[in-house]
Amino acid sequence: MKVLVTGGLGFIGSHTVVCLLNEGYEVVIIDNLSNSSISVLEGITRITEKSPEFCKIDLRDKSKVADFFENHQDIDGVIHFAASKAVGESVKKPLLYYENNINTLVYVLQEMRRKQLTNFIFSSSCTVYGQADELPINENAPLKKAESPYGNTKQIGEQIISDYAKDHEIFKAISLRYFNPIGAHPSAEIGELPIGIPQNLIPFITQTAAGKRDMLSVFGNDYPTADGTCIRDYIHVMDLAQAHVVALERLMKNKNKKTYEIFNLGTGKGNSVLEVIKTFEKETNQKLPYKITARREGDIISAYADTKKANEELGWKAKFNLADSLKSAWKWQQKQV
Repeated sequence: MKVLVTGGLGFIGSHTVVCLLNEGYEVVIIDNLSNSSISVLEGITRITEKSPEFCKIDLRDKSKVADFFENHQDIDGVIHFAASKAVGESVKKPLLYYENNINTLVYVLQEMRRKQLTNFIFSSSCTVYGQADELPINENAPLKKAESPYGNTKQIGEQIISDYAKDHEIFKAISLRYFNPIGAHPSAEIGELPIGIPQNLIPFITQTAAGKRDMLSVFGNDYPTADGTCIRDYIHVMDLAQAHVVALERLMKNKNKKTYEIFNLGTGKGNSVLEVIKTFEKETNQKLPYKITARREGDIISAYADTKKANEELGWKAKFNLADSLKSAWKWQQKQV
């Protein structure tokens, strides 16, 4: 089975490629390297002792997307990661996010239709829920008005897939709504590698601990939580990657009951920003300098997953805890110094 992984050199994409290769899948990666590095391909090869095909393509170029599918007639499934993904950045650069996250999805689906391809997995996000009324959040929770352009692109993306699935009977798709992916492969050959200033908490923590950043900023301590900081469900990237393999097998073996399904991927446990900082300090013996700053636009108060559906229907469950994830992230960071 040959699988196309768009954004396959990114954080979640690269770890998923490793899992796919280890399960015996043949993998083709598309990435434009806008927020990743070609060195990740070398890390994947060192881990798996396999060299996946790599195509440097910007999926915003419709003609190049068409050329790719014309030259790869044997694709059995597509996992679509390629997207811009930072909440704060999306508030400042909304048009970039709409172009990069919506147009690219449409172009890939158009080519899948032209080639009569099925089996599509979409990299979605818990941001589609906004600030949920009830916690933990299950898949039936109403989608609130998005708090950021990024969140809106994921809502729109899911709607596009849903509409297409209704229109095209042979098409089968799964959207995986991630909570907060962190950590790194246990080998430390690949991990989260942000370009420039990190937009996510964990790489900012590890870079600060490594001396690359002077101070960690905690965006607000006046939220209605136990310690005043935001709460998130932090899931190890290897747990997340394995879920994609399970979801792909569900599609390929026709186990899905509907043409389009949605699953939450998280641990089911929420941790505050300050809890994450304290856990990191405890597990790594590193003291973190941090300061409280103003709230960041687009951030919600609290989000953690109800994972029952994924546990029961996908047969998947997160194995790693917060401490495991943070230790692996620190091991990866140390290798970068």
